[in-house]
Amino acid sequence: MNGKTLNILLTNDDGIYADGINELAKALAAVADVYICAPEEERSASSHSITVRKPFAVREVNHEAAVWAVSVAGTPADCVKVGVKVLSNRGVNIDMVFSGINHGSNLGTDTLYSGTVQAAVEGALCDIPSVAVSVNSLAPANWGPACRLALNCVEKAYGRLDKKTVLNINLPDVPEEELKGVRYTRLGIREYDDWIKPYDRGMEKKASGKGEEEYITIPHTNRREGKMYIYGGEPVFFEELEDDIDIKAMQDGYASITPIRYDMTDHDLIDQVRDWKLEE
Repeated sequence: MNGKTLNILLTNDDGIYADGINELAKALAAVADVYICAPEEERSASSHSITVRKPFAVREVNHEAAVWAVSVAGTPADCVKVGVKVLSNRGVNIDMVFSGINHGSNLGTDTLYSGTVQAAVEGALCDIPSVAVSVNSLAPANWGPACRLALNCVEKAYGRLDKKTVLNINLPDVPEEELKGVRYTRLGIREYDDWIKPYDRGMEKKASGKGEEEYITIPHTNRREGKMYIYGGEPVFFEELEDDIDIKAMQDGYASITPIRYDMTDHDLIDQVRDWKLEE
């Protein structure tokens, strides 16, 4: 880092008061000036959506590990746009964008839905090297390994990471001594044993006693017109996956690091599609 004080913009999709962003902010503050711009509430699975044609609130908040912190009544991608623009107008140029630590993994095709990953992709769209960090638990107990890998990215990836590329890091929720290692991976196909069922506004979640959760309906008034549904599911466990698939790395107890890009062009297919002469 050549003795330079780095400026890091930190965001997430779990909301500005989530434990994960707090832990990552404290870790990164040891090596950089941290600026936080994060959603005011949870915006999981918001993908790369942005707020258009309507204003949204931006409020300054206090954060002990940050030079400056604001909550945004918008999406994770909104937060990166706002943070980069506002800070640039104040003479602060962001060197890296970090998104996380997310409560829950962001593996394989889930990266298309993930607000955490797509916030980092927005950083790449702003020509800033970006990193997304996630732990495979909705209530993580072990932040240390994720913070260590994030700090390693600052030390070893800054100045090397292509500005158009995002490092997507996922870790199992285990102590450092139980982490089997790190695999450098590619995205897999994330599949779910999913369901969709009718929903009432008064539904409550309740343990079924079978390791799952079922929903029960509570009577209520003021029912909305039209049928409402709720969607959910559990990820499918696959045994026969190649070791360099991010999903397999997680299943085997390894952290995975996957470089991803926002260019979804199938470059190998361009000439073939041209030969179809679709214009005729």
